[in-house]
Amino acid sequence: MKYLIILLFVIATVTTCQKHGSSNMPKQLHTSDTILAAGDSLTYGHGANPNESYPSVLASMTGLRIVNAGRNGETSKEGLKRLPQLLQQYKPKLTLLCYGGNDILQKRSMKKLKENLKTMISLIRTNGSEVILIAVPDISLFGLHPLPLYDEVAEETDTPLVSGLFSDILSDPSLKSDQVHPNAKGYKKMAEALYEAIQERYRLP
Repeated sequence: MKYLIILLFVIATVTTCQKHGSSNMPKQLHTSDTILAAGDSLTYGHGANPNESYPSVLASMTGLRIVNAGRNGETSKEGLKRLPQLLQQYKPKLTLLCYGGNDILQKRSMKKLKENLKTMISLIRTNGSEVILIAVPDISLFGLHPLPLYDEVAEETDTPLVSGLFSDILSDPSLKSDQVHPNAKGYKKMAEALYEAIQERYRLP
């Protein structure tokens, strides 16, 4: 009886470890998978040539198909309206979500921005895609300030968050084309940071 109890304990321990191990294993991205880069001018690549946008640079780094769905001047409300068609058309495995810059510049409701981001994340997952959220800072005459709402959205939706990226880039004059947009070097820095974020969660081809 004693040995039976020990055996059952060992089996239970091994099974538990296997479960935890499998849940922590990075997922595989394949060359047939699509990554959707959804956002505004920061995704589009305003201030640089098309092949210097962060999605273009990231595609070269990963060897994966990355669709640049950025649109200059787009708010989170407009992005939310456009997102269902993008998800249906491209059926991405992973979506990189970067909205909020124009909401901030146009002094739109931050409460509504938070709601829109949460709705977009839910919509992305409903369509079978995973998501990484990219935070943008509040830009004022006094500099760049983090927006707590991105941390709140990430925590409330259990979504991976890349934060502090644009604050670092836009604080360096050599990395920006104007006050709110990176240049080619800045977009490359952005691509490198997102490459690391993807590598933490996925095995690349």
